[in-house]
Amino acid sequence: MGRGIFGSPVVGLVNAGAARLIHAPVIGPLVRRSMVVIRYTGRRSQQTFETPVNYQRSGSEVVIRVMAPDQKTWWRNFTGGGGALTLTDFDGADRTGHAVAQRDDGGRVTVRVRLDAS
Repeated sequence: MGRGIFGSPVVGLVNAGAARLIHAPVIGPLVRRSMVVIRYTGRRSQQTFETPVNYQRSGSEVVIRVMAPDQKTWWRNFTGGGGALTLTDFDGADRTGHAVAQRDDGGRVTVRVRLDAS
């Protein structure tokens, strides 16, 4: 079985394009209302990764709904007790927090980030 589009180089290009939009001078502020680049360290590899995600914020909590979770691996770094995560250029600065991923009975995955005090 193939890896599908989510495991292809196309996704890397799409993610790079989304990250550029987030930081674009004119459209960036609009895009940042619902999209942010997250930075985290892989549990096994100990490498640092960055990926753009859509989010919703409620006070000091950020909710990320993972689209096509079975085709992605990044959220698995936050299962169980969760782990540290940085939202880059969030509120005008990098913001850190603790992220925990949960899968519901329907297979949907939500990552909840409790922001550290700024």
